[in-house]
This record gives sequence, structure tokens and C-alpha cells, in this order.
Amino acid sequence: MSISDTLKSRLVKDRLMTSITLRIPVDVVESMKNIAPKRGFAGYQSLLKAYLSEGLRRDEAQFAFGAQARLLEALRKHGVAQSVLDEATREMESM
Repeated sequence: MSISDTLKSRLVKDRLMTSITLRIPVDVVESMKNIAPKRGFAGYQSLLKAYLSEGLRRDEAQFAFGAQARLLEALRKHGVAQSVLDEATREMESM
């Protein structure tokens, strides 16, 4: 799955969900309850999901997509046409 496909799938509102149980220190939950409204969230659970999403996006960019994205950017800087980069990306995804 390409970067854009992954990001598009994350924007779908009706994605399959699962429930999990986490053990989190009480003081951390209290801090999240205080911070959530200051960051515009209705509650600490929404804030926690936002933190998870931010970390996941960062790690995916670094580990899953980082090398490919850096290579494509380097090739772009060296004048490789976007159409060539797009074709090569499609070929890589079909392997």
C-alpha cells in the first residue's frame, strides 16, 4: 500500500474498530483530563487517540515510508520527471 493509499484509508469514518484495555497511571490520566479541553478535545480518550495517531504517523513515515520517500525526493531534486517517479512507484507497489 502506498503512502497516499494508507492516508486515504485513515480518513474513512466507518473504519472497523476494536476495544483494548490499557493500564495507565492515574496521574497520567488526570493530566490528560486537564490537557484535553485545552487542546480542543471533549475528553482524555480523544486526546489519547490523537497522541497515538501522531506517534504512529511519525513512525510510519520513518520506518514504513521513509526510505522510499527520501529516495523519491532525492531523485526529484536531481531532475527526474514526476511521471517517471510515479511509474516506478506503481511498479514497486505491484512487486
